[in-house]
Amino acid sequence: MQDRGHLLTELRNPRSTHVDTMSTEEAFDLINAEDAAMVAAVAKVRAEVCQVIDMVYDAFSRGGRLIYVGAGTSGRLGVLDASECPPTFLTDPRMVQGIIAGGWDALRMAIEGAEDYAEHGAAAIDEKEVDDRDVVFGITTGGTTPYVHGAIERAKERGAKTVFFACVPADDVPDGADVSIRVLVGPEIVTGSTRLKAGTATKLVLNTITTVAMIKLGKVYQNLMVDVNTRANKKLVDRGTRMIQSVIDIDRQTARELLDASGGHVKTALVMHARNVDRALAERLLSEHLGRLAPILDAEKA
Repeated sequence: MQDRGHLLTELRNPRSTHVDTMSTEEAFDLINAEDAAMVAAVAKVRAEVCQVIDMVYDAFSRGGRLIYVGAGTSGRLGVLDASECPPTFLTDPRMVQGIIAGGWDALRMAIEGAEDYAEHGAAAIDEKEVDDRDVVFGITTGGTTPYVHGAIERAKERGAKTVFFACVPADDVPDGADVSIRVLVGPEIVTGSTRLKAGTATKLVLNTITTVAMIKLGKVYQNLMVDVNTRANKKLVDRGTRMIQSVIDIDRQTARELLDASGGHVKTALVMHARNVDRALAERLLSEHLGRLAPILDAEKA
């Protein structure tokens, strides 16, 4: 059995040695301080994260996918980020996907042994029919998960771009990915519990990558999520209505009527109003501009 005791994510944190005897307030302050240091650690991988953002944007522009692969907390966070893209950016669910060792049951309960087989990770990549348009993003905060390494290796064989995310130095656990992101958050408050700082760092990085890639695709206008799925619930209908009001300064009732006339699409509604066209022509204009609002609305202002 491999001894992982030397890994950064497995070391004991000297600041939390007596956390079991701390008051509630002391424990809170300690965790909060450790989390603040974690955010600074994420900032240090700016260059690598920006490289991945451009890689993912290029993949999306060519009809490719971003596919996360992980086990345990890492796998769940990949699935979480993937599942939030369609309602936030109105993307095809196939565009960003998450693979977790142990399958969907592992989202609700720990299936610890599922991560131990590299061949299962490779098989998952084959099942997704990964090709050279895709980006496969392996997540393993401790760096050693065989399932993830197997997936990365197979993805490279199939021509995909690959990313490896861990919270240990590459010298301790090397990888063969095109880009290696190493967020060194240090030992956890509870030794080895990477659902804490390492997990939070993972979520920050994944959210940043997909959000900026989607912005570059035109899914955001100014700072508004104009591709939001307003058909999902009443809250998002309200948000869509308010976005229209914010951009074109009309009353709420008129904005809601415009949203309804557009089929619930904020972008389409804004183009309909700006260009004084019907829904079909507005949709065609958006298609011609690859879904980007700025060239249409800014040209109208000029």
